[in-house]
Amino acid sequence: MITEKAPGKLYIAGEYAIVEPGNNAVLVAINQFVTASLEPSKLTVGNIISKQYQNNVLSWRRRGSELVVDNRDNPYHYILSAISIIEELAVLLNRKLKTYNLYINSDLDSSDGKKYGLGSSAAVTVATIKVVAKFYNIPLTKELLFKLASIAHLDVQGNGSLGDIAASVYGGWIAYQSFNRDWLNSMRRTKDFETILRTPWPQLKIELLTPPSDLRLYIGWTGSPASTSDLVDQVATTSYQETDSYHEFLTKSASCINKMIDGFRDADITVIQREITNNRHLLQELSLFSGVSIETTTLTNFCDIAEKFDGAAKSSGAGGGDCGIVIMPNSTKTAKMFAEWEKHDIKPLDLDVHHVTEIN
Repeated sequence: MITEKAPGKLYIAGEYAIVEPGNNAVLVAINQFVTASLEPSKLTVGNIISKQYQNNVLSWRRRGSELVVDNRDNPYHYILSAISIIEELAVLLNRKLKTYNLYINSDLDSSDGKKYGLGSSAAVTVATIKVVAKFYNIPLTKELLFKLASIAHLDVQGNGSLGDIAASVYGGWIAYQSFNRDWLNSMRRTKDFETILRTPWPQLKIELLTPPSDLRLYIGWTGSPASTSDLVDQVATTSYQETDSYHEFLTKSASCINKMIDGFRDADITVIQREITNNRHLLQELSLFSGVSIETTTLTNFCDIAEKFDGAAKSSGAGGGDCGIVIMPNSTKTAKMFAEWEKHDIKPLDLDVHHVTEIN
């Protein structure tokens, strides 16, 4: 049995602006994972089994180099897309395609199946590519893994910045600048797969960040799952995107994130906290002009409570529910903060930063 895993993620700052190519965000990989395990099948049928879908079995067969699914109405879209992409590379490398069983397990959702907003779709894409690549003895660099997972993820979701893919691949704290997805779509129509993987992707930048030694990250869950793709689509389709206010939002967000990244480089927690608060205010402005609910009442309570205890707080990711994050110096006040969160039905999550070393 071959096993690989990929961590989940949280956005620290830069949400929504990051969907525009060339904009920046700060993310962190967290120590909850999607695990993918693979074993060769002795039959002509392979299976994909996930505990997150009540161990529902999706069966598939080979038709030449094509993977054919018996049940088209299935919850395994990201997994199938990941398999398709890595096997496309396997064919390029003259690997013989085989049949196998793939087992998926995830820590990224609650025990009753509710999503925490930790990037499970990105993590399952990355973990699947890693384990199938190992099965076919395909060496992966982080850059190659990012490109493969990004293509697979976009094939399913159709939007998003792919910052969650970057966090799952690179681990730790990262500064991420989104690439030009229109360029990638054009390349996929006009160029071969090998050229796409070998070519530098315009505007893509990923930098590992080192946090100040006294910086602590705390996470709270509002109990209300949100759909990132739906919320991003709502902003993308609103006329607000064509206004001066939207372009001002992008400019202010870029300045905020650049200052925050400098705060990491200078190990200055005061600067990082200040820009966390600034980014929260920018998202509130975006919500006001776009009409999209980003900071819910529960998230407002979350942030206000954190600020009482010297924390800088904001929603994480698309908002509309899910998680909030707090940045604060090492403090003895966290127990009191957690207790107040719980009075407002906010669950503190016992998570830490996960660092990725080598791929294979």
